[in-house]
Amino acid sequence: MQAQEILRSLRLPEFDDLSQFFRNLPTTALGLDGARRSVIGDSPQLLTHYYDDARTMYEVFRRGFSISENGPCLGFRKPKQPYQWLSYREVAERAEALGSGLLQQGCKPSTKQFIGVFAQNRPEWIISELACYTYSMVVVPLYDTLGPGAIRYIVNTADISTVICDKPEKARTLLDHVERRETPGLSSIILMDPFEKELMERGRRCGVRIQAMQEVEDCGRESRHVPVPPRPEDLSIVCFTSGTTGNPKGAMLTHGNVVADFSGFLKVTEKVIFPRQDDVLISFLPLAHMFERVIQSVVYCHGGRIGFFQGDIRLLSDDMKALRPTIFPVVPRLLNRMYDKIFSQADTSLKRWVLEFAAKRKKAEVRNGIIRNDSLWDKLFFNKIQASLGGCVRMIVTGAAPASPTVLGFLRAALGCQVYEGYGQTECTAGCTFTTPGDWTSGHVGAPLPCNLIRLKDVEELNYFASKGEGEICVKGPNVFKGYLKDEEKTTEALDQEGWLHTGDIGKWLPGEYIAPEKIENIYIRSDPVAQIYVHGDSLQAFLVGIVVPDSEVMPGWAKKRGFDGTYSELCKNKELKQAIMEDMVRLGKESGLHSFEQVKAIYIHSDMFSVQNGLLTPTLKAKRPELRDYFKKQIEELYSSISI
Repeated sequence: MQAQEILRSLRLPEFDDLSQFFRNLPTTALGLDGARRSVIGDSPQLLTHYYDDARTMYEVFRRGFSISENGPCLGFRKPKQPYQWLSYREVAERAEALGSGLLQQGCKPSTKQFIGVFAQNRPEWIISELACYTYSMVVVPLYDTLGPGAIRYIVNTADISTVICDKPEKARTLLDHVERRETPGLSSIILMDPFEKELMERGRRCGVRIQAMQEVEDCGRESRHVPVPPRPEDLSIVCFTSGTTGNPKGAMLTHGNVVADFSGFLKVTEKVIFPRQDDVLISFLPLAHMFERVIQSVVYCHGGRIGFFQGDIRLLSDDMKALRPTIFPVVPRLLNRMYDKIFSQADTSLKRWVLEFAAKRKKAEVRNGIIRNDSLWDKLFFNKIQASLGGCVRMIVTGAAPASPTVLGFLRAALGCQVYEGYGQTECTAGCTFTTPGDWTSGHVGAPLPCNLIRLKDVEELNYFASKGEGEICVKGPNVFKGYLKDEEKTTEALDQEGWLHTGDIGKWLPGEYIAPEKIENIYIRSDPVAQIYVHGDSLQAFLVGIVVPDSEVMPGWAKKRGFDGTYSELCKNKELKQAIMEDMVRLGKESGLHSFEQVKAIYIHSDMFSVQNGLLTPTLKAKRPELRDYFKKQIEELYSSISI
């Protein structure tokens, strides 16, 4: 079998290098099969949900409704106008009315009832989705890029009788299929936008009822149906993905799949940048794809707001200035365009040098765990870039394609906000790996999410072997889909008997330490009595330890305020004072968002400074980690033997 044929059989692009890289932190090996999982979280079980009262997408929205106290929910705008907002109550009421109207027309409150949604991002998309969830129906997104043949295939495969459209043009596309007798089951089209009487008459001639969405909602208000909420194991959405050949495949995702995936995101980021009620998300990435839908779900769950772009990507910057979003989901292609535009405006060699110098200074801060937008460099150079995104962005999430390390590194510095990258596919809901907060290096896609395991499988034909840390990426967990709609053959290819999803992508585990010690040291050094700190982690041990050199000038006064007396040498040997210093370090760690596994559990107090002369620092005063490890080998062994976890 030729290499290119193997690549096609694995659904891979033709490339020379590995397509994905996984950062080996913080993960741990499980069992003999080489599976790895996140160590974030307290439970030995994979994460299925974050909140007990939000285990389905219906409950997720209801939770946001409650938290927001009927605050603004969905926003839209007309050209050169401010955003207008629908409240959570208005959205919930309209969704229940639309759902009731669908039931009045013969739809069933059942997971076997599939409703097509053929529209660009807008409030009515979400209202239609929520209408389905309120009555346990299933959403099937349709989108233009699939092509007319694929749309016909989806309508027939999913037995769709009702499609909700945004524009009359899309209704006409659907009617073309009906008139050619290609979609005999389609009997109802509901339009968000106004339409001409001619369209209704055309539909009547071929047996399709054309209605305005408002009309269906009004009908539902007159005949309210009691909600029929879904269960976590119930189907929520069927996302058809375009394959390289043949018909699209309908990935069946349950409510539990989606909740597990966004719960993994929440668990990873909970100590650093947790979603808030005042968060605002700009929605422009297609809602037909799960990446956008998962990030939106995070915002809804916490009572935040979603503002939709006008529909023209060229006006996105104008929309962002009007909306001032705090969360910005984006694909690498757009980040590349931002980067190119910034440097194209530095149109002289001097301007480019100054821009690169400022970025270099900010990158140094990022490496030390400092993410901010109020430095001198921001005021002089980067505030205009930040203002072009509305000036309030605190989190960017990118996925769907590999991101350039150069671009990510620059934008992390220039935008002064946290930038996360993930990897996944529709079949595992959206993401299965994600950047670990505090690890702002680039060129990888992070560690496994707490909701799934990842292992690599040998691809012998291409000389990839899991024993070498590379191979086909396989995913297992509550975020993995249930199979392809009415396609057992493709389902069997993707899901093996043990429940592992075979992605068809090649990945590699990056070597390195499980924890980034420099990041932790940069936090602990802010403790007043600490002059120098060396954090040590052993892959065979369950926790970190530290070697602390107190500040000979500051520590005695700091100790005296806490009731400790004595000379500097005596204080360094005081066990109670040692505990007080460690508690102060751990306090700073918590305030800075360190996870429990990133905190030291024991320290040794050393009275002499690390220096160039004693061989523990480089001439540029950087720690010589191998030398420090060897120098304090005995003390480190004693620290590990002195405590059990």
